Amino acid sequence: MANKKILTIGFSLASDQTETCEFDSDMSLLDWDIVLFKPDINDYLYRRESTFEGKPCLSDDQSFKLKAQSEHWRREIKAAIEHGKLVLVYLSELTQLSVATGKKEYSGTGRNQKVTRIVTGYDNYQSIPLVLKPVTSKGREIKLADKNFECISSYWNEFSSVSSYKVFIEGEVVPCLLTRHGNKVVGAIYRSKNSNGALLCLPDIDFYPESFFVGEEDEENEGDWTPEAMQFASRMINAIVSIEKALRSAAELTPEPDWARDSKYKLSKEAVVSEKLLEIEGKLEAIQAEKEAAIDEIKDLARLRNLLFEKGKPLELAILDALKIIGFEVSQFDNGESEFDAVFKSDEGRLIGEAEGKDNKAINIDKLRQLAMNIHEDLEREDVSEPAKPVLFGNPYRLQPVGDRLEPFTVKCVSAAITSSTALVFTPDLFLVAKYLSGKADSAYAARCRKAILASVGKVDFPDVPKETATETEQANAEKGV
Repeated sequence: MANKKILTIGFSLASDQTETCEFDSDMSLLDWDIVLFKPDINDYLYRRESTFEGKPCLSDDQSFKLKAQSEHWRREIKAAIEHGKLVLVYLSELTQLSVATGKKEYSGTGRNQKVTRIVTGYDNYQSIPLVLKPVTSKGREIKLADKNFECISSYWNEFSSVSSYKVFIEGEVVPCLLTRHGNKVVGAIYRSKNSNGALLCLPDIDFYPESFFVGEEDEENEGDWTPEAMQFASRMINAIVSIEKALRSAAELTPEPDWARDSKYKLSKEAVVSEKLLEIEGKLEAIQAEKEAAIDEIKDLARLRNLLFEKGKPLELAILDALKIIGFEVSQFDNGESEFDAVFKSDEGRLIGEAEGKDNKAINIDKLRQLAMNIHEDLEREDVSEPAKPVLFGNPYRLQPVGDRLEPFTVKCVSAAITSSTALVFTPDLFLVAKYLSGKADSAYAARCRKAILASVGKVDFPDVPKETATETEQANAEKGV
């Protein structure tokens, strides 16, 4: 019966007849016949920066990501409906939080100036392209509405016992399910006027009860789906396919034939609205280009954090970014015979670096051999008159929080570095230096950091990052909007 392409978002079913994706996905919905959507943004709560008026408050970056993701689903759900798809939204708990608006207020002048970040309320229902006006309320006593319930009657007969409402809907919607007492709307249906598509809002279901998973008593299969979960999924798929079939047969819309699109059948107002649409699309293209430029800039800035957890080429590029911030002229060298991860220089001297990241180990002497060879090969070049300073950049235990890591370089590595006059740079230390200098023009501190690398034999101890003044600390706190 289920010869339909079905996608679940925010949860999954124990069936190979469906596919699933997370809320944070750029999936298009046009490839699917039926979409089951749960607006779950709890992951954003775990990433909150602070609280404001008792609600979790997101950073500028996370605010942008949540709003962009919600906009993506609004657009995709609307497009899916207009292309004849069925979208089922499970009305999960209302999740309220505060997000940045991108605006700031300034008060005071000079060193006494304070910056206040402006935030606004937001919730998980912003991802749905209907004005639902959800109000938090919980219960299980639900009944079918007097009309508009026909398409879900068999579904409701099957799943009413495991359904519960988490919100009332107070927007202008067509109800199909009501509370048994008070007639509050807890289920609604929206049908497209231009296609056979529909958006159906239903009370929530717990898709992950304990009985759906193999327990620890079966160590080999622990966490796998149980037969009960698979039976539930099969029943669910049959029920929603029946809903889709009922909606389609009740509102079969004939596609407009090509001949009916002839200009002689066009309404005069269509031309006016079409011109208006072209103008709007032009503005949207300009805004989209501006948005993409901002996204690219954020990605470039965020690349510096690769010093904390990356290896290979991403780590090398982050090191180059950091060295530029510190004031070095940097490049990578590859003439087909020799390849150096980093060549960098300043008034203080010229250096060659190698980068190494380890998942769960300290940095050993392996890269020191490669680095020594690079120094000699570099010296053999006609335009080089003296050996460069060797620097080994290490990111050990890269998958662990920085504060939990053991010594970054092995004893043997440190001993060999001293013998070869090599500087050992722990990349999370380099991140702290670059983070400070990326937001602060402090040429004196940058020079001290460059000299620390050039003068060090063994592990580099960068000078302490200058502390903020009391005024700067107040401004930083004010910018959090708290």
